[in-house]
Amino acid sequence: MKALVTGGAGFIGSNIAMELDKEHEVTVLDNFSNGSEKNLEGFTGKIIKDSIVDFDWQKLDVDVVFHEAAISDTRVMDEDLMMQTNVEAFRKMLEWASQNNVKVIYASSAAVYGNSPAPHRVSQPLTPLNIYGKSKVEMDKVATEYFDKMHVIGLRYFNVFGPREAHKDKFASMIYQLAQQMKAGKKPKIFTDGKQKRDHIYVKDVLQANFKALNAKKSGIANVGIGKPTTYNEIVRILNNVLDTNLETEYFDCPYNFFQKHTEADLTEAKELFDYEPEWSVENGVKDYYKSEWL
Repeated sequence: MKALVTGGAGFIGSNIAMELDKEHEVTVLDNFSNGSEKNLEGFTGKIIKDSIVDFDWQKLDVDVVFHEAAISDTRVMDEDLMMQTNVEAFRKMLEWASQNNVKVIYASSAAVYGNSPAPHRVSQPLTPLNIYGKSKVEMDKVATEYFDKMHVIGLRYFNVFGPREAHKDKFASMIYQLAQQMKAGKKPKIFTDGKQKRDHIYVKDVLQANFKALNAKKSGIANVGIGKPTTYNEIVRILNNVLDTNLETEYFDCPYNFFQKHTEADLTEAKELFDYEPEWSVENGVKDYYKSEWL
């Protein structure tokens, strides 16, 4: 199989690329504006340093695109830039893929749900809280235009954590950020009472979903989480256990008005479309993450 991974130097993209590189012919497309060269250490495939915005798709010969490239920084307020990068570039890529019998598995996001009631279902009304979330709503709309023309699967990632996310710094998972505080002997800092609930999913389950989506029964959109929320307080308990620490939590007021208080994935479509079933609990994922020496 010949695969292209856009955003292949980023967190999820590099994990996909490195796993595929074991058995397949893989090309990474990334402009390295947000990705990290360290994430691709040992990668034996081809790397194209370019932007998806004005990329010439016609020069590629691949069987599938794992599309992870996007502006994902929720602080970006330039809506035109966000839409050009996340939506219009995606539209051009899908048009090329539909004409060349190329499968596309792309990253959507739980950000499309905003603070709507959980559990979140693919079919429910979408209420994004920021421009990034809005761009993912628009990407999903574009994808639906191609459902009858090609194999395209949108994966609405929930709160992903795992190896190769360190370069994201303040936008890395809460699990990563809290672990760094605690490893330094500092009290873990979380918002208000720590009872916010998130559907934390280990990156290895995200890989499983991407690869199973290659053989989906039909095109569609699916949530990718574990289907069970975990509070921030519980995350601190898990980290204290894994890191062998006993640090008390320091609470502070949330400064963001677009903060999602409860994310929880309904996995109906993921199970129906490509038989997805999460394999990693949050605690086992954290343990594996710690053993990988990336945490």
